[in-house]
Amino acid sequence: MNTALPMYEWNQIPWPMLERMVFKFQKRIYRASQRGDVKTVHRLQRLLTKSWAAKCIAVRQVTQLNQGKRTAGVDGIKSIVPKDRFKLVENLDLKRKPRPIRRVWIPKPGKDEERPLGIPVMHDRATQALVKLALEPEWEAKFEPNSFGFRPGRSVHDAIETIFNATRYKGKYVLDADIAKCFDRIDHDALLNKLHTLPYLRRLIKGWLKAGVMDGGKVSPTTEGTPQGGVISPLLANVALHGMENLIKERFPTTWEYVNDRRVHVSSPAVIRYADDFLVIHQNLEVVQQCQRLIENWLEDMGLTLSPSKTRITHTLKQYDGETGFDFLGFNVRQYVSGTHQSGRVGGQKIGFKVLIKPASKNVRSHYRKLANIVAKHKGHSQERLIASLNPVIRGWCNYYDAAVSKHVFGALDNMMFRRLKRWARFRHSSKSNKWFYKKYWQTVGKDNWVFATPRYARKPVALKKHKSTPIQRHIKVQPNRSPFDGDWTYWGKRLSRCRFVTKEKRRLLIRQKGLCLKCGLVFKDGDVVETDHILSTSRGGKDYFNNKQLLHRHCHHRKTALEIKKRSGRIDKPQVIEEPDEGKLSRPVLKPSQGGDSLA
Repeated sequence: MNTALPMYEWNQIPWPMLERMVFKFQKRIYRASQRGDVKTVHRLQRLLTKSWAAKCIAVRQVTQLNQGKRTAGVDGIKSIVPKDRFKLVENLDLKRKPRPIRRVWIPKPGKDEERPLGIPVMHDRATQALVKLALEPEWEAKFEPNSFGFRPGRSVHDAIETIFNATRYKGKYVLDADIAKCFDRIDHDALLNKLHTLPYLRRLIKGWLKAGVMDGGKVSPTTEGTPQGGVISPLLANVALHGMENLIKERFPTTWEYVNDRRVHVSSPAVIRYADDFLVIHQNLEVVQQCQRLIENWLEDMGLTLSPSKTRITHTLKQYDGETGFDFLGFNVRQYVSGTHQSGRVGGQKIGFKVLIKPASKNVRSHYRKLANIVAKHKGHSQERLIASLNPVIRGWCNYYDAAVSKHVFGALDNMMFRRLKRWARFRHSSKSNKWFYKKYWQTVGKDNWVFATPRYARKPVALKKHKSTPIQRHIKVQPNRSPFDGDWTYWGKRLSRCRFVTKEKRRLLIRQKGLCLKCGLVFKDGDVVETDHILSTSRGGKDYFNNKQLLHRHCHHRKTALEIKKRSGRIDKPQVIEEPDEGKLSRPVLKPSQGGDSLA
């Protein structure tokens, strides 16, 4: 493929054509990896990493689409203008020596500890995105079916549905394990040998792993681990942990045994992994203990160990080691003894218990504390501003737990929030009666007489979302051997339209648009940033109605908006950058966090 620089402005690049070209390569790599054709995989990866289309997409990903695009590395560059993006594409050299990463410490959610992030420079980020385009389809064809973390098309809810299927019929023992400092202790040589990739890609990845870390102005070498914060780090971590499920399946295959002259089916232990957290589930305690020893020995080859404080064995139905059930990814999984009418059934026979997956208690407390802190910080602010701050937190938390048995928890949280908001209102109007501020701050919406909302005659009425207004919907697990690189857009389009993190309105728009972006004509894929756009702008008389809305990629949305502004200003024939507004200047070399912030997606 010709790598010469075409005569384009950055905003004029035909992105749909480039994305189709790159995806065709990725699909061929995926198919070749599925059939074990290593020679073809390497040949296609070599072509892809040298293609101009892939380089442009990699640069656009790290400079425009990623949420951490304005976070600077050690060179201080936190955003670049379109002209410099072309220079970055032209100078994207896979033989260039990587620069050290910048260490940034961020707090762990709900803990006093801090997690280290490593921020590469912009050139290294773009190169990592390019290499990931080539390596990810190869490994997606190899990864085990019950590995869910940091993979396209898979989510936490797929892992939870797998746990439900593994525990719904029998009481089982569970090894709930966590790998101690997984990202920081992966052995470099073992990882590179496991990658078994092209020599120049091996040298490049080794350079990223050995690049060193700048923390407080001092550069220290990195002898182990993959830096959290790098574009390619999650993929490398998944490669390092690949093989755990196959190891257990080979050691304990599914068999048939005779018990009291009766043939009994003995299933293999279920292994469910999400990043560095994993479970081993089986009805036999000795098998679970053997699996733990087997995994510990297997992890030693990768330089890893299990965390003693976070690794334990429990049982789903009866008390074992002082506990019943377990918490995983913010959910509590437990089998409850049930009566005649609530019991689960196997072959028409009642089994005497029922599996219930609920929000974990510590996550419920953490969520309520977060809401209470928001209310406390808004004592002097208006009701509209308080509602605007609370609604996104409530909506996101409820969307995460709407596939679990959460109605009782949602109702309890609404009751606690009512009392908290009542104290907020009393603080603002200490001389007024309860009846007065009930009438002022609580309105009737539909059949609900107690909605914390602004009056209907307000300029723009807003209402606080109630937790229990979120409908409970069952999650459909992703098919084991599916991948977005297989090209089955019918299947993946249906899954995207059912995604619980997509609002009801967006879901309807996805169905109406058949999963296509109406600007570029491409199918929305997992990981794409999708935004709602008004077909006729509200500033030009368009209404905020469903029929006047469409879904576009973020970059397509920015391009359309900029064109509309250009037309209204009468400068349609003048050259102008048509894209998201971005910063153009370079900051100084960084020895401390930049002004742009350090938040990453």
